[in-house]
Amino acid sequence: MIDLVTFIPRAIGQGIPLLYGCTGEILTEKSGNLNLGIPGVMYVGAISGVIGSFLYENSVGAGNPLNGFLAIMIPMVCSLIGSLIMGLIYCFLTVTLRANQNVTGLAMTTFGVGFGNFFGGSLIKLSGADVPSVALTRTSNFFSVSLPFAKNLGWFGKIFLSYGFLAYLGIVVALIAGYMLKHTRVGLHLRAVGEGPSTADAAGISVSKYKYVATCIGCMIAGLGGLYYVMDYACGVWSNDAFGDRGWLAIALVIFTIWSPNIAIFASILFGGLYIVYLYIPSGIDHMELKELYKMIPYVVTLVVLVITSMRDKKENQPPASLGLSYFREER
Repeated sequence: MIDLVTFIPRAIGQGIPLLYGCTGEILTEKSGNLNLGIPGVMYVGAISGVIGSFLYENSVGAGNPLNGFLAIMIPMVCSLIGSLIMGLIYCFLTVTLRANQNVTGLAMTTFGVGFGNFFGGSLIKLSGADVPSVALTRTSNFFSVSLPFAKNLGWFGKIFLSYGFLAYLGIVVALIAGYMLKHTRVGLHLRAVGEGPSTADAAGISVSKYKYVATCIGCMIAGLGGLYYVMDYACGVWSNDAFGDRGWLAIALVIFTIWSPNIAIFASILFGGLYIVYLYIPSGIDHMELKELYKMIPYVVTLVVLVITSMRDKKENQPPASLGLSYFREER
C-alpha cells in the first residue's frame, strides 16, 4: 500500500512545476497563441535563475552568509527576465512576423534546452565539480524553507504546510489567473481576442497588444516553474537534461483542465502523483515492464479527456477558436 503522508507531498512537489507551466500556457492560449515552446521556456527560466544564484554565491564567498532577500530575488528576477525574453522572441516571430506557431514553438523548445545545457555545462566546469552537476545548496535553503510550526502538526503539517513559498505562490497565481479570465474586463477582452480576433479588433481591442502581454506573462509564469524545480524540488542541484518531459506534460495538462487555471491546481497534483506512482509499485525484474506502463498514465489520461471533450459539443470545454492561427488584419 502507498503511504499517503509520504506520497502526497511528493506528488505536490512534482505538480507545482506543472501548475506553473499549465497556468502560463492557459493565459497564452486564451489569446489565440499556441506556444509549444513552454518546455524550452521553463528550461531557460530554470538556468537563468541558476546563473544568477551561482554568480551571487561566488561573489559573496564560501565562508560568508548570504542575504536572504538577495538570495531569493536575484534568481527570481533572472528567471523572469530569461523567460520574458523567450516570450518576446515568440511574439515577435508569430504576432509581428506571423510565422507558423507550431514550428516556432518547437524551435524555441529546442533552443531553450540547448541554451540551458550549454550554460549549465559551463557552470559545472567553472565550479570544478567532480560530478556532472552544480549544487546551489545555500540559495536552495531559502527557497525550500517551510512554515516553522509545520513539523508540530503531524500529517496535516506535512501534507499542507511543508513546502517552500514558490509552491503557495503557484497556487495564488493560478487563482488570480482564473479570476481574471472570468470576472474582469481584461479577461473578457483576452478571451475575445482568442475566440475572434477580427471581431475584437473591430470592437477597438488591440489584438497584438493582448497577444504580446498574455504570452509574455504566460512565459514568465512558466519560467518560475522551472526555477521551482531546481531551487526547491531538486534542492538547488542543476544537472543537464534532468528536467525531463515536465514541460510537455504541462502543455498536456492544459487540455485536461479544459483551459481553467482553477482546475489546474488539482489536476497538477493529480498528474504529479501519476508521474511518480511507478516509484511506489513493487520493485523487481517481474515488474520492470509494468513500471514503464505506469509512466504512460498521465498521457493516456490526457488522450481520454481530449476524446471526451471533443465528443461533447459544450463551448466552455473547447479551445479558443483562433488557437494556433495568425491574425491578418487585412483579411478582416
